[in-house]
Amino acid sequence: MAIIIPANTLSTGGYDVDNSCRFNDGDSPRMHKTPGSAGNLTTWTLSMWVKRSTLGGEQLVAHGYADSSNQTEIMFEDNNSFTFRNKSSGSFDIQKNTNMKFTDISAWYNIIIVNKASAQKLFINGVQPTYNTDVTGSYSTTWNNANENAIGSRTGGGSHFDGYICEVVFLDGTAVDDATSFGEFDEDSPTIWKPIDVSGLTFGTNGFYLDMKDSANLGNDANGGTDLTEVNLAATDQSTDTCTNNFCTWNSIADNLDVTLSEGNTKVVHGTALARRPVISTFGVSAGKWYWEWVAEGSPTAANMEIGIVNYASPSTQGTYLGQSLQGDADFTTYIGNGYINMSGSSADSGTAYAGGDVVGVAVDMDNTLIYFYKNNTLVNSGGTNFSGMEDGSGFIFMSNADRSGSASYTAGVNFGGSSGFTISSAASDANGYGNFEYAPPTGFLALCTKNLGSDGG
Repeated sequence: MAIIIPANTLSTGGYDVDNSCRFNDGDSPRMHKTPGSAGNLTTWTLSMWVKRSTLGGEQLVAHGYADSSNQTEIMFEDNNSFTFRNKSSGSFDIQKNTNMKFTDISAWYNIIIVNKASAQKLFINGVQPTYNTDVTGSYSTTWNNANENAIGSRTGGGSHFDGYICEVVFLDGTAVDDATSFGEFDEDSPTIWKPIDVSGLTFGTNGFYLDMKDSANLGNDANGGTDLTEVNLAATDQSTDTCTNNFCTWNSIADNLDVTLSEGNTKVVHGTALARRPVISTFGVSAGKWYWEWVAEGSPTAANMEIGIVNYASPSTQGTYLGQSLQGDADFTTYIGNGYINMSGSSADSGTAYAGGDVVGVAVDMDNTLIYFYKNNTLVNSGGTNFSGMEDGSGFIFMSNADRSGSASYTAGVNFGGSSGFTISSAASDANGYGNFEYAPPTGFLALCTKNLGSDGG
């Protein structure tokens, strides 16, 4: 199961990508434009960074479509491999399907597609993959033709990508020989591929650059060309979760029984079939001080919700859970449960009333083994609650949200700072300038992102 730990992080300086766009497949999102005339159909390069939120199912990251017999598909397959293929007059004349499987939903991938007059190439994080299927030749593509070209789904909709996309660069008339036009290997961590400034590239007639920096126009071509039109994308889909600062989300490939995740793994719906089935974070921490926020929708007083930390990465494995339980009487109760299904332990009612829409702030102090809970920026458990000895053998703790009773379903959004599952009215960051929260984190507490993990431990 994919998780982020400090050894997987990159915090070096250099070029930074500020924003990405969140594509929630349930909203049927996409960006598209139709060039006024065909570009170079045999010589072009498309580069983008993607972070998946769900696995399985056909998900297109780019599509050029004239009709069902003439189209270019760039996509994740049902089996989580990646494919670039082109169909002309009903037959596939280009097919490149990777042997590599893209199953890490905590990772950003740089995918580069090169169409050259005599051959086609893919680069994944700077390296050419091996292929299950490799059909190549001198062929014209439907992508870059005078028909609809889409990012994030099929043209017209369908097979929507679910996750985050940033740094989309399309070069019309240029087929790069290697990946170094778009990235480089980090000199201190030579297996880590990172982006570089692309402003000096030759974009050509139909080329474009999507930097996602304008929340009111996420399809803005920062190279100055015709913007892409956004469909079912809003300003709230702009994110600071990017390939140079990866933020925590809920982990969609953990054993999330009776749980549905959406909005880039920042929104959760707990069902009624099973009790004590939590979602967990993609980041595990063993040191440092960390802050995040959570909001339940509607009037959730009939459900028994828990917000806190857990000491096992797999929800199907019994472990100790500690958090605030929002019980049927709408009070906060600090609850310790030993095991997800067979609960035991102790609890103490804080006497603080709770309602849907209240912002629950969670501050986890790994250095002093204390956890603090806030209601709309007011501390609930004065002095914090000690969880010393709760850490598992690895020493890591994971953030979590659980349904204690299973008697009622509820919907809740989480905000680890990169992308929010609920609407925020302010824009408070941590002391390092990272994260976008409703309330400023308490002094010394930081957003769960790789920049902070790299510099402040974890």
